[in-house]
Amino acid sequence: MSRSYRVAILGATGAVGRELLTLLESRNFPIADLKLLASNRSAGQRLPFKGENLTVETVSNSAFDNVDLVLASAGGSTSKAWATTAVEAGAVVIDNSSAFRMDPQVPLVVPEVNPQAAANHKGIIANPNCTTILMTVAIWPLHQLKPIKRIIAATYQSASGAGAQAMEEVKTQARAILDGREPKPEAFPYPLAFNLFPHNSPLNEQGYCEEEMKMVNETRKIFGDQDIRVTATCVRVPVLRAHSEAINLEFETPFAPESARKILSQAAGVKLVEDWQANHFPMPIEASGRDEVLVGRIRQDISHPCGLELWLCGDQIRKGAALNAVQIAELLVEKNLLKGSAAYVSR
Repeated sequence: MSRSYRVAILGATGAVGRELLTLLESRNFPIADLKLLASNRSAGQRLPFKGENLTVETVSNSAFDNVDLVLASAGGSTSKAWATTAVEAGAVVIDNSSAFRMDPQVPLVVPEVNPQAAANHKGIIANPNCTTILMTVAIWPLHQLKPIKRIIAATYQSASGAGAQAMEEVKTQARAILDGREPKPEAFPYPLAFNLFPHNSPLNEQGYCEEEMKMVNETRKIFGDQDIRVTATCVRVPVLRAHSEAINLEFETPFAPESARKILSQAAGVKLVEDWQANHFPMPIEASGRDEVLVGRIRQDISHPCGLELWLCGDQIRKGAALNAVQIAELLVEKNLLKGSAAYVSR
């Protein structure tokens, strides 16, 4: 006897929504029925899934009837508008927006880091921010051996973090510049092609942007440690879909790079990429389309005896968003934590 589930993707036509569709098929998630939901302007589009073309429906109050699982990736305002409706209809919602991440009643889950948190869900589980996911996957195995006291992160974030339109905008701007024309920014406040700028999310009174504070607050929640010190500088760079991060870690006692290298070479969700002779370390062009977080350039911080430096790259659309959500769903299935109103049992 096997159990399969009625699934809905909210925001199915976006970059992450389409990746969710691909992953559900390639990972053979146990689906009895699949609904694709989006706004009015996207309704009627047809997207391929397992040899069929599924029609995108307009999200509505009745759209979540007889649905067990909702994978939501349509932005915070949309999640706030529909998540409660879906839960009341009997579904479990895995939400990719920032709407519920810091809600104390909502687990914030990275399956390689804190899978046990998923058991505490009350209908909604939050998918962390992309930069936080990639970083925590890479540093959690080290934290388990020696608790991290302080994290200094500098991120180099791809256009995909702002959606499919932003990715196309970078291509259009690059063509314009190469043709001698003025690049026109729309998805971003400034041209991103052949340029970079500090992350364009709102700033707080301390001068930290929203994206940077996500890394601070989400890491503390995922690690279950409100005392860990975290600071970040987040930057948009003209890369299409993989984020990069330079991470400086401070421990209580020295952490030999050789030990860190051995741990990370065996860590779940991580691939060690280091060729010191060739000066070859993780690159976004190699991380794109991959599930693992590529980690390398692990070295002693020469300014601090208990400091360790590392560099990572990860696909923002996959592990930074869609893959992590699907892995959470797989975890719920494995632990029998996906208890919607309409779980379908086939014999």
